[in-house]
Amino acid sequence: MHRLRPVRLPVKTSVEAPIDRSVHEGFLNWRGHTVYVTETGRGDPLLLLTGLGGNTEMWAPFMEPLQGRRVIRFDAPGTGRSSTPMYPVSIASLADLAAAVLDDRDVPSADVVGFSYGGFVAQQLAHDHPRRIRRLVLAATTCGGGSIPGSPDAMAQLTTPLRYYSPGYFERTAATVYGGETGRNPSVRRRMMAARHRLPPTPYGYAMQLLGMVGWSSWPFLDQITHDTLVISGGDDPLVPVANAKLLASRIPHATLEIVENGGHLLLWDDAEHLGRRIRSFVDPVPVVHPIQTPAMRVERNALETFRDIA
Repeated sequence: MHRLRPVRLPVKTSVEAPIDRSVHEGFLNWRGHTVYVTETGRGDPLLLLTGLGGNTEMWAPFMEPLQGRRVIRFDAPGTGRSSTPMYPVSIASLADLAAAVLDDRDVPSADVVGFSYGGFVAQQLAHDHPRRIRRLVLAATTCGGGSIPGSPDAMAQLTTPLRYYSPGYFERTAATVYGGETGRNPSVRRRMMAARHRLPPTPYGYAMQLLGMVGWSSWPFLDQITHDTLVISGGDDPLVPVANAKLLASRIPHATLEIVENGGHLLLWDDAEHLGRRIRSFVDPVPVVHPIQTPAMRVERNALETFRDIA
């Protein structure tokens, strides 16, 4: 096991208490895999779990709103700087890996944000290692088996990692796959493509990720997740219809549901500043949780109540 090495980044001068922006990075040997782990800042620990094919660098826009937190990220096998697995790594195994990363960082428990595929891992972590999570955020994700499928065109695009390699392909398919600001705004698409192109997943590693989630479902244990949970969904997400967020929030006992109107699948990146602050307000130990307020996005605060009434 290789301990993470510190890298000091430039820090802006301020009259306030200095913010630690140091980065510690390295590799963890886990079950035959070499897993890249990075950690930024100091404070209460926050573990970020990214989506299918994603890597740690894609969380960069969140570093500013998450200042004052100890942010921990890792590349799943087959993505980013981690080694490519010879066989599929199941969602349950990835949850064990997340716990192993916390062990390596000497973190007994952390707040956890799971996005899309990372939301699967976060749910499994909450079930298999409940004491490792303090508060849970599930963004643009589903319960797996038993969920409401997305648009057939959008789902079909997930079978290939080409969007990580080809700017033209990403440009042509972004609106169909992701919706939201990424689908509407060319400048946002260019920024997203640049982030994806830097460290794309290996084609074989991407395939192993797809196979690793086959047959997975959190439906049987959703009502056993006892953590305070924030479920966030975009109202314009072709991959994950809003009904999935309502399902999660209705099944998880202590869940709060927030639907971002016009938000797409990549809503966290479409509006990282406001969504980062919203997540921060939930995971920080404060008594009041404020909704997202942006010109283009409105939170449907009564969506969960309406869904429960219908159910």
